[in-house]
Parts: sequence; C-alpha cells; structure tokens
Amino acid sequence: MKRVYIAGPMTGVPEFNYPAFNALAAELRTEGFHVENPAENPEPVGKTWAGYMRMSIAQMLTCDFVVVLDGWDQSRGARIEVELAVDLGMTVIRAGSNEAIELHAV
Repeated sequence: MKRVYIAGPMTGVPEFNYPAFNALAAELRTEGFHVENPAENPEPVGKTWAGYMRMSIAQMLTCDFVVVLDGWDQSRGARIEVELAVDLGMTVIRAGSNEAIELHAV
C-alpha cells in the first residue's frame, strides 16, 4: 500500500485547516492509500511549532509521496516539508490533480 503525507497551511488558518486535511485524508484512504495526516497528530510536549514540525517531518519520511493542499506555498512549515521532500527525491503532487510540483533539489 502506497503511503502519502499531506502538507499544507495550518498556522493562522481557521481550525488550523483541519477540515481540509481531514477531507483529503478521507478521500485518499477511499482510494486505498495509507495516509499520514498531521491534523491527526497528538499535541507535542510544549505545543510548539518546532515540536509539531519534528513530528510531521518524521511522519513524512515514512511516505512514498506528498500531496499538498492549496496555500502550501504560503506556509513556512509546508514549504520546509515540500523542499525536503523534493531534495529527497519524493514526488510532490497538488491535491485534486495529478500535477507534480516542479521544484528542483538544491
């Protein structure tokens, strides 16, 4: 079963954008993917941005590819995740399309 990680904006978005993360996770699971959804993560000790990112990046590294939600490029965390995924040779796809994000590893 292919593993997919969802990346997207959370900070500053109403409800931390959980409805969008959860809707995409449900759709991908219906299609047969194992989904790593950071919106389902427990709160890290201290509830810091860095704590959430450490947890999320570890999750992402277990996946075959990344799907990004709209606005990912306006999110510091999602940009870090996407740049790391690209540097590691992972495919990054926009949600709702088969369009790969065209970034190049540094």
